[in-house]
Formats: sequence, structure tokens, C-alpha cells
Amino acid sequence: MATQGSGVRLTLDEVRALARRVLLAAGLAEDHVEAVAETMVAGERDGCASHGIYRLLVAANTIAKGKVVRDAVPVLSEPARALARVEGGGGFAQLAFAVGKPALIAKARAYGIAALALNNVVHFAALWPEVEALAEEGLVALAFTPSHAWVAPAGGTRPVFGTNPIAFGWPRLAPAPPFVFDFATSKVARGEIELHRRAGKAVPEDWGIDAEGRPTTDPAAILDGAMRTFGGHKGSALAAMVELVAGPLIGDWTSAESIAADAGAGASPLGGELIVAIDPTGFLGEAVAGHLLRAEALFDAIEGQGARLPSARRYAARARSLAEGVRIPEKLYADILALEASLTP
Repeated sequence: MATQGSGVRLTLDEVRALARRVLLAAGLAEDHVEAVAETMVAGERDGCASHGIYRLLVAANTIAKGKVVRDAVPVLSEPARALARVEGGGGFAQLAFAVGKPALIAKARAYGIAALALNNVVHFAALWPEVEALAEEGLVALAFTPSHAWVAPAGGTRPVFGTNPIAFGWPRLAPAPPFVFDFATSKVARGEIELHRRAGKAVPEDWGIDAEGRPTTDPAAILDGAMRTFGGHKGSALAAMVELVAGPLIGDWTSAESIAADAGAGASPLGGELIVAIDPTGFLGEAVAGHLLRAEALFDAIEGQGARLPSARRYAARARSLAEGVRIPEKLYADILALEASLTP
């Protein structure tokens, strides 16, 4: 560890050790600690600060408020041949995904396409680690989850939707890493607004509205009011789709139901997640290699004119982080150490 004016330098192993210490001190069971910490390390490693070590504060708050089952045991079931379900028992989603992932992969390879529903899980992280893990297995993957009702529909002024991310992963030919994108259907991630609030920085006026429905650049006012969807009515339609496919379709909560159950505690959302995995070989058989080459031509056409592929920034950050470590804002690092001290007898 090294302290400099622009932040505290940590190796990824130091980030991992810090995350594990804090989560264990907060009372999280060891199997959950392993899965949850790796998600935070991945966010920090890939330059996604709002999904990195900052989320320790988020997770610890949810644990302290009693809004997550610390030692939940996810239970796998198979509603149909190409469907898997994991009842998360109110625990964090990371372990539930780890339990369901092998079954999802096996079913996708057996039937060409399969789906995994995670039910009754607490979500605080991005979805790209999950679709990237599936793409690394040679599968095309889609993932959807609602959150708390923080986002107003286009033309509205009151929260209805969650940030409702959509993630997609496509396996590429070696040595290229998977093509992955993950974006909230809100204008930005809620964590990004919170980081601006912590830093005392204004945000762009189109990120959200205050409690009276007025445009504002004050992140605290947006957190008390409503966020906006990206792309106006288009983002609003996608957000509604996520509510449906990762809520009623899999028998789980909408974002409005999640925030109602939170009852003002300010904990992370509780609900479901839908993950769809497709095996290209299932559709294409022996022709799969040729068609994956055609996909590479698409990527070449994008990058060949100087455009950036989604996930390229993350992979570049990953390469730097693996070699150089990461920088944590000094105030955030101090807050995490203070949290750890408060949790340690």
C-alpha cells in the first residue's frame, strides 16, 4: 500500500484482503464473503469505481440493517429441462449465481438455449461479471435485474423503475476477450451519483430531478427525488421490459415492491434476476466456427474505423490494474478503514 496525493495505491490482493476482512467483520458467512469480495475486486480492477471497493460500504449497510440473510444457503431446482432456478434465501446474489452457473451451462450445451432464474436475492453489483463468465465458457449470455424504484419513467416525475441493468456477453475467438456490455437503463448508475455526492461535485442536469420534479445538478436532491432513464422513452421501455422479465415472469418483485419492503432502511434491493444462455453450436453445429469468424468481421469493422468496442475500456483498465494495482480515493479508503475498526471487537 502506498499513499499519494491522488489516492491510496493498493494491489488487487490488498483490495481482496480488505474486502474479505470487512465482510467477515460485518458477519457475512465465509462462502458469501468469497463470492461478494470477488465482485468488488473485479469492479475495482476494471476501473468501475462505482462498483468497486466503494460497495463495501453499501454491503455493510445492508448487513447492518438486517436486510440480507448473512448465511443464506442457495437451493437449486429445475422447473423444466432447459430451466434452472436458485432460491437465494434472501442472501447476496453472487453466491446464488455461483450455485446456478454449472446447471445453466450444462443445460445450454444440452438444449442449445437455457435460462436461470435467481429468486429472493440481494443485488448491489453490476451484471457484466456474470455474462463475461458465461461468454468465457463459449456461450452467448443475457442478464436482467430490477432494483429499487429510483427512476422516473420518461415524461413522469415519480420513481417507478429501478436502474434495471441489461448485460450481454459474446464469446470471441482467442486471444480476444469476450465482447461484453452492461448498462443501466437509467441515465447513469446510482452509485455514480452517490460518488459525486460524496465528493461534493455537481452532476449534469439530465441525470435526474428533485423531489418536486424539477431538474437539478445536486446529486443529493436527485437521490431524494428521481433519476432519469437514458434515451428518454427508449430507456423507459427497456426499463419496463426488465421489470417484467426479471420480476413477474420469474415470480419475483418489481422495483416498486422492493423499495416498499425496504421501508426506508436504505439497503440494497431484494428481488430476482433472469439470465439466458445460448450455445452457438446448438444452432450452428459444425458450421459454428465459420459464423463466429463472421462475427469477428463485425468487430473488425467497428474497431477498424477507430470506434471503441464496449468493454474495451474495462479490459484496458484490467491490464493496468494487474500490473500496477489500483488507486482508491483517500476519503473512501479512510471511511472503509473506519468501518472496519467499528466492526472489529
